[in-house]
Amino acid sequence: MRGISKNYGGVRAIRQAELTVYPGTVHALVGENGAGKSTLIKILAGAEQPNTGTIAFDGEAVSIASTTDAIELGVQTVYQEPQLFPELSITENIFIGREIKRGLRVDWAAQAAQIHELLDMIGLPHHLATAPVGDLSIAQQQQVSIAKAVAGEARILILDEPSAILTDTEINVLFSIVRRLTARGVAVIYITHRLDELFEIADTVTVMRDGQTLDTYDIKDLTVTKIAELMVGGIVTEKRPERSFDGLSPTLELHQLDVGHLLHGVDLQIRPGEILGLYGLLGSGVAEIAEAVYGMKQPTGGRMVYQGKAMVNKGPAEARRRGITLVPANRSAQGVFSFQSIRFNISIGDLAKLSPVKGWINRGRERDIALDLIKRLGVKTPNENQPISAMSGGNAQKVVIARQLLSTPKLLILAEPTQGVDVGAKEEIHRLIGDLAESGTAVLVVTTDLSEVLRISDRVLVVREGRIAAEFGHDATQVDILAAASGAVPIRKEA
Repeated sequence: MRGISKNYGGVRAIRQAELTVYPGTVHALVGENGAGKSTLIKILAGAEQPNTGTIAFDGEAVSIASTTDAIELGVQTVYQEPQLFPELSITENIFIGREIKRGLRVDWAAQAAQIHELLDMIGLPHHLATAPVGDLSIAQQQQVSIAKAVAGEARILILDEPSAILTDTEINVLFSIVRRLTARGVAVIYITHRLDELFEIADTVTVMRDGQTLDTYDIKDLTVTKIAELMVGGIVTEKRPERSFDGLSPTLELHQLDVGHLLHGVDLQIRPGEILGLYGLLGSGVAEIAEAVYGMKQPTGGRMVYQGKAMVNKGPAEARRRGITLVPANRSAQGVFSFQSIRFNISIGDLAKLSPVKGWINRGRERDIALDLIKRLGVKTPNENQPISAMSGGNAQKVVIARQLLSTPKLLILAEPTQGVDVGAKEEIHRLIGDLAESGTAVLVVTTDLSEVLRISDRVLVVREGRIAAEFGHDATQVDILAAASGAVPIRKEA
């Protein structure tokens, strides 16, 4: 791939990107969120078309105008979430659309012979050939996805964050499969945020930053810290002024909190007015901490203490009654009523405030509260009746935050608070978070944005493998945090 550029409207996702992949090798592609990895891979897989650049396959220029073109060349992609039909068997999933036929009938015997060979390759027993895929574990489903790609005569296999949802044992199985494939001459493009695992599986590493490919390196010439420095552009620090919370009783404490196989012995405390950043890679368990506090997941061990008293949140409604609110990461699916007005999206957060008589909403009070919060948060809108679907991402996010402020929370959890918003809106949301903390609200920020977590947090906890891996104060850099999240430093013993 040479000189690849891709624009979305006025936004340049990648520019002059380069990628060269050889048979029988594992080529890692790394970079921060938004670096351009996904766009580059989508172009190779035929899901997107470049604005400029050329692609050559076996030395010959090719045009990949669709995913069908890519598959015919031998480019197959396995995504983090398996793209399979859960009701169908392994055999049916692997051969769907390319069944082996004898005349007009499916040749089940011929398919069975091939499926057994594929199951041997991915390390699954033969009796699972007829098992519904929905009955398999996530790891096994991912193995089936790889087998499906191999059955499609993959010459380049793209693995997009394949280990994010796997245990260590399952990752070892994945690596064994990858080694078998490269031994057969398959080229594997391996995308991951877990930098430590690159040294077990990768031959070469291409680093992307700000839509460009910086360079390609032999894995022997790199360390986790060096990769992290390349990804973020050196040692970078962006911090809030140092503040002290000594003498303040914690708003929330977690003591050795377990949530199934997702969290293990998590200790955490946050005080009134403090902004505590939680940073972790996909599958690290960082999102599950927020969900456990908000009652979306139930702890299986340990305890939570809220305002000095033991707490068990049986669900979000109970959390809200205690003064705990959440702004979800998936705003469009979980945070807004798309075709309702700004006023509705704010007032739905606490209808009791608008109901002097049970069952009746005071529309005048609803309007006054909505207008007050629109003004306080700087929401840009012609009026409070505008549908939220007509707003920019940044303004819609402000409305979601406004809903949480309606009940004056003591603990506000923000998951990816500036995801998908422009630079100006990000600045305004950061200012708003700071104002909330200054008013005494404890703010727990869950983010995968390195610069954001350092810029707005008083402290940062790094989560890895369901545990607190490290804690940083004002002396931290982006490289420190990324290295801790990626496995360059051991998980702290007290966790």
